[in-house]
Amino acid sequence: METSRASRTYWDSAADEYLEEHGDFLGSDRFIWSPEGVDEEAAQLLGLVRGKRILEVGCGAAQCSRWLVGQGADVVAFDISLEQLRIAKDLDARTGTSVRTVAADAVALPYADSTFDIACSAFGALPFVADVGTAFRQLERVLKPGGLLVFSVTHPFRWTMPDDPSPAGLRITHSYFDRTPYVEVDESGTPVYAEHHRTAGDWIRELTGAGFVVDDLLEPEWPAGHELVWGGWGPERGRYVPGTAIWTAHKAPNA
Repeated sequence: METSRASRTYWDSAADEYLEEHGDFLGSDRFIWSPEGVDEEAAQLLGLVRGKRILEVGCGAAQCSRWLVGQGADVVAFDISLEQLRIAKDLDARTGTSVRTVAADAVALPYADSTFDIACSAFGALPFVADVGTAFRQLERVLKPGGLLVFSVTHPFRWTMPDDPSPAGLRITHSYFDRTPYVEVDESGTPVYAEHHRTAGDWIRELTGAGFVVDDLLEPEWPAGHELVWGGWGPERGRYVPGTAIWTAHKAPNA
């Protein structure tokens, strides 16, 4: 609950600034998986989406969902931040493409069992929940048998290095095995931002423990000529180490 409150507080306060800083790169109706620029239009990690019922997890301003609607998918999106969802409605009006959105927490989804064909998330919700096992069990519950889950998060190895995209950041400063979350607090000591580190093995165990079968792990290479710098992501360090992990899993067909 403390992590959920921190996430809601942070994203309510940072929503406008986040869009101003990253809106040009993310677009209003594109599906960008990561700072490396992995675009669902080309990557096709979700496969054919036309006619599929899709849930976007931690949708932010719902750019990814807007792209999915444009491809003929039946989409519902949720986020913990009301300010992010307010901006989503502004982008709906600007683009002429509306997305059904709900304010919800990833650990308590307000959807019926076996509702969706696909669940997806581009850096939404899952890095920011303390109990990702519960979030995965909720997603397994609302997916249909055989349903697909694809999500991107910070690559676990990047947690070992400073948040510096330059060559000076190519050094190990933290233990890969230290699961201590990154937390920011206000003047009274109340957490206002929390992000959780999990090793690759942790992600696999949490997924399989929730009933998923892991199909793939995509570690995007930094594209030549891509000069974006986003926090710890950038071309100088991105040539050598992965910054993003994109996991693909599915719910067992007979579940």
